[in-house]
Amino acid sequence: MLIGEVARRSGVSARMLRHYESLGLVRPTGRSGSGYREYSGEDIRRIFHVESLRSLGLSLKEVGRALDDPDFRPADLVADLVRHTEERLAAETELLTRLRRIGAADPADWEEVLGIVGLVQALGSESAGRRQRAALSSTDTVPVEALVEAVLAEADPNVAGALSWALAGAGGGVAHLLAEGLDSPRVGVRRRAVRALVELPGEETTALLRRALTDPDVVVRRHAALALGVRGIAGAEPTLVGMIVDEANDVDAADALSVLAGDPESADRIAGLLVERLTAADPSARRRLTQALTDIPGPRAAQALADLARDADRAVALTATYILGIRTVD
Repeated sequence: MLIGEVARRSGVSARMLRHYESLGLVRPTGRSGSGYREYSGEDIRRIFHVESLRSLGLSLKEVGRALDDPDFRPADLVADLVRHTEERLAAETELLTRLRRIGAADPADWEEVLGIVGLVQALGSESAGRRQRAALSSTDTVPVEALVEAVLAEADPNVAGALSWALAGAGGGVAHLLAEGLDSPRVGVRRRAVRALVELPGEETTALLRRALTDPDVVVRRHAALALGVRGIAGAEPTLVGMIVDEANDVDAADALSVLAGDPESADRIAGLLVERLTAADPSARRRLTQALTDIPGPRAAQALADLARDADRAVALTATYILGIRTVD
């Protein structure tokens, strides 16, 4: 078969077939009486092999090696192709994300575009100081999606605080974006998401914090419980009492419980939770639980303190007696 017919049937141009020949990839096995190239059936099969391998992203050099090297391992090359393709896709996805963020900011001119690009790049800097400065200067400039992505990836507490401040001033839609962080399989991302959420007001945030109370990670649950307690939202009491027992931000947990004890029914319920944990707690935890009764009003707390004033543990008894004295004066 002559080169023109091969080009027509294979879809590979005559020019490319000559290029393949010059590289030694596909050499026609014969010549016609007039000196024209003639391709055999085996030659044509090799052309299709070349095109198939090129479709996988192989260079012509790699194609030649794949076809002619008897020691060639296809699995190794495919693994390399997968890695290179993943890297290219990641780079292109990053570029697409950056372009969408710039578009969302609706820049008025190229100067503004360059400013947004600079801040977004600074948020991804290896320097914590540079990231923090970018966060503090990003209000109304960097798209909220970029701020959320940054706060969910930020390990430095100072930078995370600056990013949370920026998010608090970013307007609506922030809680919805942070909700995706709460669904992450990575515990570090969920912790950063809940820490950012506690700085945000609103019913949507409160609903997400309620959801975080059931998170498998105790740190996530504790952050949510403290925030809900301060907001006076019921449901966090068991976690807050557990924090007092475990001496994990126990003072803040006790303060949150005092906020939640705003009505007689809630006060008695919280006092009951504290008393229940007294039985099996170790001595230091029993003292903390006793102290937590200080700002819990109502008869249930008062009776518990009266009983604790006669406790066998002298430190607990003295603490309860002191608290009863304060409550009497008040």
